[in-house]
Amino acid sequence: MKFAGLLLALTAAALAQSNEPRYTGNGELMRPDNYREWIFLSSGLGMTYGDGSPELRFDNVFVTPQAYKAFLQTGKWPDKTMLVLEVRSAASKGSINKGGHYQEGVQAIEVHVKDQSRPLKWTFFGFSPTAATGKPFAANSNCQTCHSQNGAVDDTFVQFYPTLLPVAKAKGTAKPGTE
Repeated sequence: MKFAGLLLALTAAALAQSNEPRYTGNGELMRPDNYREWIFLSSGLGMTYGDGSPELRFDNVFVTPQAYKAFLQTGKWPDKTMLVLEVRSAASKGSINKGGHYQEGVQAIEVHVKDQSRPLKWTFFGFSPTAATGKPFAANSNCQTCHSQNGAVDDTFVQFYPTLLPVAKAKGTAKPGTE
């Protein structure tokens, strides 16, 4: 019985470690291939933050299980948090579908990482659909700037995660005026 408990504890520790950011020697982020096993936070359809009419697409957001649990307890994201934005094309005609939209192929993947050992506390990394590593976005990129100015908690858009915004408000960690 003690062996089973030890094995379970070691498995949990290994899983938590595998969900931490891993970097190449030149500072690129290694793609977290198991992100679809993480906690699903939300999906947006056709969201845009600038002018113009963007291509209709789905944005799916996932977060590591340990970061999700910490957020539920504190209303804050712990160090080594990774949020994955999986961008998928939207389709409306196919199979038996007569109306509405459904998700198709992956167009891009972005990972938002909180890592206090890096120059920026929060950094975005961009991946093509099949890339094994992603390059960090520039510190003055539109994503970095918009998230730092408009993120409800830290540099994250918790205002678009309907299960987490009430937690942030209850814990007092949401920026004032966040709706």
